[in-house]
Amino acid sequence: MNRETNILRKTNETDINMYLCIDGKGRGEIDTKIGFLNHMLDLFSKHSFFDLKIKAVGDIEVDNHHTVEDLGIVLGQAFLNCIGDKKGISRYSTVFTPMDEALSMVSIDISGRGYLIFDVPFNKEFIGNFETELIKEFFYAFAINSKTTLHIKLMYGENSHHIAESIFKGFGRVLYNASRVDEKIEGVLSTKGSL
Repeated sequence: MNRETNILRKTNETDINMYLCIDGKGRGEIDTKIGFLNHMLDLFSKHSFFDLKIKAVGDIEVDNHHTVEDLGIVLGQAFLNCIGDKKGISRYSTVFTPMDEALSMVSIDISGRGYLIFDVPFNKEFIGNFETELIKEFFYAFAINSKTTLHIKLMYGENSHHIAESIFKGFGRVLYNASRVDEKIEGVLSTKGSL
């Protein structure tokens, strides 16, 4: 049975409809009205093998902040719904992802505790018209709402687009690995007996 969910979030600032299936094929249908973010989430979907459909409308005439943050919130909630009671999941994953001259490390623990370490110095304030500082906001919102511990570190890199692409691909890969069910794991992978 597929682990899937649909989340609706409507505020005075955003209106988001998201479908997520973490046992998918990596099919993305992304419409956030923010071109760069569409590209990053499409990469995430492809490299996580998660099926992801997003229809988002936000107050981007103000700026991109509310839409980006709320998409992180909704994706975090959707992922938390999909992993359910967490029985049998691998829980941890760490990957290094190269993208031309850039190399990033993304590491996750599906711990039940939301926390983010984000050590990524971007060389530019914008990628096109997208504010690079919003990438941290997206991952913070995801980590808190998915109750995962997430570490993202740039090992090295120069081109801001390549850096972001490396991170989003790695993010997809760690979520895929950590959410896989391992038949050797009885219950949850914790000495406490719960996550």
